[in-house]
Amino acid sequence: MKWLELLTVGGATLVSAAVVVTLYSLGVRLTAIAGDADQPSPGTKRSLAYACFGLCGLAVLFGLYLIIPYFSK
Repeated sequence: MKWLELLTVGGATLVSAAVVVTLYSLGVRLTAIAGDADQPSPGTKRSLAYACFGLCGLAVLFGLYLIIPYFSK
């Protein structure tokens, strides 16, 4: 068995999972603080939250592209 390749896949899995979770939680946090009444620019925070959600979705779609053999032919 090729242990270095196994460690590479495991490391990439951990990093990508951490990135997706961080982007999603940052999007949720920005959405929450954009709804506060005392914030000076809620539109900017809301658009950054939607950008975080979009990047999270793109990361998930890229992972599906890598996993499903039909797309990587």
